[in-house]
Amino acid sequence: MAAHRRPTLQDPVALAEIDLTGELMIAAAAASEERLSTDRIDELLRVEAARDARPDAAGGEPAAPGA
Repeated sequence: MAAHRRPTLQDPVALAEIDLTGELMIAAAAASEERLSTDRIDELLRVEAARDARPDAAGGEPAAPGA
């Protein structure tokens, strides 16, 4: 009698998070400095510069540069 197998399920969001975590771990292991800079982490996580243009958490205007 053949064993019943469950169908393989994949969660694309979880797989993307695992991939990005792996990239962070590889970059951290290869880095010469003790910690990765925020800019390097943003680059690895593919964070867009547009996040700086969003209003602050209080719902006001975007933060002024250097604020």
